[in-house]
Amino acid sequence: MKRFAIALTVLTVATIAVAPAAYAAPDFDELRQENLDKDAVNFDELRQENLDKDAIQEITVKSISLDELRRENLDKDAVNFDELRQENLDKDAITEVYIKGVDFDELRQENLDKDASILDELRQENLEKGNKFDELRRENLDKDAADFDELRQENLEKDAVTEIQIGGTDFDELRQENLDKDASVLDELRQENLEKGAKFDALRQENLDKDAINADDIRRENLDKD
Repeated sequence: MKRFAIALTVLTVATIAVAPAAYAAPDFDELRQENLDKDAVNFDELRQENLDKDAIQEITVKSISLDELRRENLDKDAVNFDELRQENLDKDAITEVYIKGVDFDELRQENLDKDASILDELRQENLEKGNKFDELRRENLDKDAADFDELRQENLEKDAVTEIQIGGTDFDELRQENLDKDASVLDELRQENLEKGAKFDALRQENLDKDAINADDIRRENLDKD
């Protein structure tokens, strides 16, 4: 038991002695130096690399002849104006020769002849159409004249027939017939009204007789009751 207690005590003392050393503060100066070493840029090395690149580009540019390139471009873009002028002169000469070979007076005369022939043809057609129009006008006038004469004759005949019919009618006789018809109708109506009046008188008398009988009966009944 004592041995166990002694061992536990020794272990506790050792733990207390080692713990501060484990949790001691780090060396920040050392860490800073390490970071600076990692982030540091070798400017001399970079400068040397850039100088080497510039030297290569300068050598490349110097090896190109800018004057030669300019001359080539000018030669490509240059237009041979003399050649173009000669071509245009040749074209104008051909056109002039072609125009000189044309007889404008002859062309003008041909056009005038064509116009004259066309005008004569149109004039002849119009004259023929005018003749046809005169013929149609004459036909229409003849038809109208015939129609009016025929209509006039028909109207005259109708008037003559009407006059004959009117002339053969005895208006006094017609008037007398109408008067006789009216008189007979009036007499007939008057007779019918008289007959209806007689029937009305008979009905009135019957009603009076019935009323008198009824009144006597009622009076007799009342006397009997009293």
